[in-house]
Amino acid sequence: MPEELNLSTLKPAQPRKKRKRVGRGLGSGKGRYSGRGIKGQKSRAGSNKMAPGFEGGQMPIDMRMPKLRGNTSADAMPIGPFRTYSQPINLRDLDRVFDAGDEVTIETLVEKGLLKNTKTDVKILGTGELSKKLAVTAHSFSASARNKIEAAGGSVMALKEPKPKKQRAAKTQPAAAEEPEAEVAAAEVEAPAEES
Repeated sequence: MPEELNLSTLKPAQPRKKRKRVGRGLGSGKGRYSGRGIKGQKSRAGSNKMAPGFEGGQMPIDMRMPKLRGNTSADAMPIGPFRTYSQPINLRDLDRVFDAGDEVTIETLVEKGLLKNTKTDVKILGTGELSKKLAVTAHSFSASARNKIEAAGGSVMALKEPKPKKQRAAKTQPAAAEEPEAEVAAAEVEAPAEES
């Protein structure tokens, strides 16, 4: 039979654990070093205030890594603060949702539920077949999507022109040095002519 609940039998649902009292003499069980061991960095006051990633004074990993492709490098696109994103939409979705002769714009894509909002760039991809004539306006197109839309009699209008890729300058090989023997022979031939 459960015990009757009254003020004298009232107790917590879980038994409470006593707080650890450190530094209260050698006989207390947590005296002298107070559970911190003997000397060292973690025995000192304030040792819990080390910065995240601190490796005890050795060179941290973010400083040991090469510096070119970090999250803060403009060369590191599309990662980091310079990242860009395009919402992909396939031709099969346009063929399913739109009727022949429709004009496909960013706004109509939102109305049809293919796009959440007009804030992100849209890229039309060539997955699937297109059997209808559509006038498609988007930020960018894949080559296969452009070909399929034009093959179906539709038109393509890109809101963003693709940026030309930077061409790396080819390394020029230094001109082959003339043989030193030939230079010496030419100098010997000229010397007697000057003496006479």
